Amino acid sequence: MAKAKSFFFCSECGYRSSSWLGKCPECGNWNTFTEEVVQVAKPAAAQPRRGAELASRPKLIREVSSSETMRIPTGCAEFDRVLGGGIVPGSLLLLGGEPGIGKSTLLLQTALSIPNLKILYVSGEESEQQIKMRADRLCGASQTAQLDGDNCYIVSETVTQRIMEHVEAVKPDILIVDSIQTICTEAIDSSAGSISQIRECTAEFQRFAKESAVPVLLVGHITKDGNLAGPKVMEHIVDCVLQFEGDRNYGYRMLRSLKNRFGSTAEIGIFEMISEGLREVANPSEFLLSQRDEMLSGCAVAATLEGARPIFIEVQSLVASAVYGTPQRNANGFDFRRLSMLLAVLEKRCGFKLGAKDVFLNITGGMRVSDPAIDLAVACSILSSNVDMPISPRVCFAAEMGLSGEVRNVSRVEQRIAEADRLGFERIFVSRYNARALNKKRYGIRIEEVSVIEEAFRALFS
Repeated sequence: MAKAKSFFFCSECGYRSSSWLGKCPECGNWNTFTEEVVQVAKPAAAQPRRGAELASRPKLIREVSSSETMRIPTGCAEFDRVLGGGIVPGSLLLLGGEPGIGKSTLLLQTALSIPNLKILYVSGEESEQQIKMRADRLCGASQTAQLDGDNCYIVSETVTQRIMEHVEAVKPDILIVDSIQTICTEAIDSSAGSISQIRECTAEFQRFAKESAVPVLLVGHITKDGNLAGPKVMEHIVDCVLQFEGDRNYGYRMLRSLKNRFGSTAEIGIFEMISEGLREVANPSEFLLSQRDEMLSGCAVAATLEGARPIFIEVQSLVASAVYGTPQRNANGFDFRRLSMLLAVLEKRCGFKLGAKDVFLNITGGMRVSDPAIDLAVACSILSSNVDMPISPRVCFAAEMGLSGEVRNVSRVEQRIAEADRLGFERIFVSRYNARALNKKRYGIRIEEVSVIEEAFRALFS
């Protein structure tokens, strides 16, 4: 066996050095090197191969088949939406999230819901009895999960060589590994969770997925900064990186795609965490919009888009006189710098003296929105709180604001208007440039056309 050596690995990109370096020459980050004792088995001597024995050869691009890849439906519409229609055979997926957010619950619930396919669930964190207890709880609440079936196999193992032996015996159609930080390989003599172990184990699962066309789903931990733990090269190896996030106080979870080689990264899936597991939320507006009967100032509804799905969120603002010397600015779920820009536009174009007032902004439901189409809703909610005049809860907004106070058009406004009409809104404020190409007779909702922020203010509070 080869002699054990000590190397220094960059925790960001996985760069290896024989000595400690203050700055990584590969990614440029400072103080990211950690020491690890690595003992690598001596590889067998490579034998020259003849050209006739090669498994592949270069092809012209016109010779490559471009037929659509068949996907495996997961039995969960929200999960399929984020993946782009289902799991692609031979793909490697990485699911990350905070501890206790529901990563293991989501994958086990998916394994119990996929019909007519063998699934091998490998856990390095829980015993088989613990997995069985969670499965009993999930099957008691789900109509699609069937514990009596012969499709889902579970095993508690942490060594990749033993895992591959179980795979050879079971021959699963889908492999789930929970989690990659607890898995180690005998080819490297270092502790599980180290940078070298994570990189090598991920590479082994990638080779298995590509050679056998069996999709592999990996669970990954995250750091205190919210990034996936392990070397950055792990995110380059996998085909899809999913982020499972949410606010525990609300009980809702959002599944985002940070990287997807087989679909869009703009889609999100929304779940509700209940005592029996995760429940799909087909209509996200049901929890993002507060059910209020009274008229309150500072509240406005914005029509935003997450991928191809229109989502309506409520924007809440509070404008008050500054008690202390310096006015406070605070934004939850919204870009703080964009809030400062909108406040400057309102003060310059509308004449509201907001420089000496505290302004607090909140996006309900724990959502974080970057769609510029909510600018008009943010501005109107601030104006509503400033003059202490409420906006009707049956009014919504879908427009962007410019620095000169103009109301700019947004993309796919027809979808936003159609969804607002379906949800029962009576009026929607859009840019006049968007409204020129609209057929207003198609919608039952009243479409308000504005070109500058002053027109929206007069239409709402005159």
